[in-house]
Amino acid sequence: MATFETLEVSVQGAIGHMALAHPKRLNALSRQTLQDLAQASRWFDEQRDVKVVVVSGQGTSFCAGFDLNDFMNPDPKWGVRESADLGRLMAEAVTNMNALTIASIRGNCIGGGVVLAASCDLRVATDSANFVIPEVDLGIPLAWGGIPRLVREIGPAATKELVLTCRPFGSAEAKSLGFLNTIVSEAELDNHVQALAESLAAKPGYSLRTTKQQVNAVTEEMIGTARNANDADSLVIATYDAESRAASAAYLKSKKKG
Repeated sequence: MATFETLEVSVQGAIGHMALAHPKRLNALSRQTLQDLAQASRWFDEQRDVKVVVVSGQGTSFCAGFDLNDFMNPDPKWGVRESADLGRLMAEAVTNMNALTIASIRGNCIGGGVVLAASCDLRVATDSANFVIPEVDLGIPLAWGGIPRLVREIGPAATKELVLTCRPFGSAEAKSLGFLNTIVSEAELDNHVQALAESLAAKPGYSLRTTKQQVNAVTEEMIGTARNANDADSLVIATYDAESRAASAAYLKSKKKG
């Protein structure tokens, strides 16, 4: 079994589990976590018997988005653009996994966590889950291929509103927009997702993979995510834009007070 610094990975028969394992930070996406997610996705591709992978977060939160500690403290061993591109590489690795992926969402699903969920094939959330995309308030554009993934799932008008206003929204609205497949209670989430994974894993693997590949090919032609290699450039430019930097400082200051 592979081991990762910030993930807990396991396999039970044809079902894999990939859990963000930093609950004290609400499973925020550090540079290491983004690398681990990409590497774990490729590792699962080598496990030919695995048909379904459940993506979740340990503790009370699915994912609190990009780790603000990393945002405030650049690592000198990483180039600026290289660091900014880690999220895109993560999202593409999750999207392109051979196995079907199910995002199991409870608690907070914020910013980059929404992109991670959108990179999965199916999404199940609790009725109390909270969603928000705060990047514009943080002074940066939503990157990592998040825009085309959201347009693909919920349409351009809803994408513009949610990304530009940065307002929170709940599971019921996310379901009505088409982002979620199913809403269940907190107590039901784990059992429901496991039952769904088992029902899918019981089907022929070839048909599962082919269907996923066909749907992804169609949506890629409609709204391509692979064209977003320059998302990292947008993030880097934002760090040099005076108004964006002021917004970022104000946002981080408000979070420290909170």
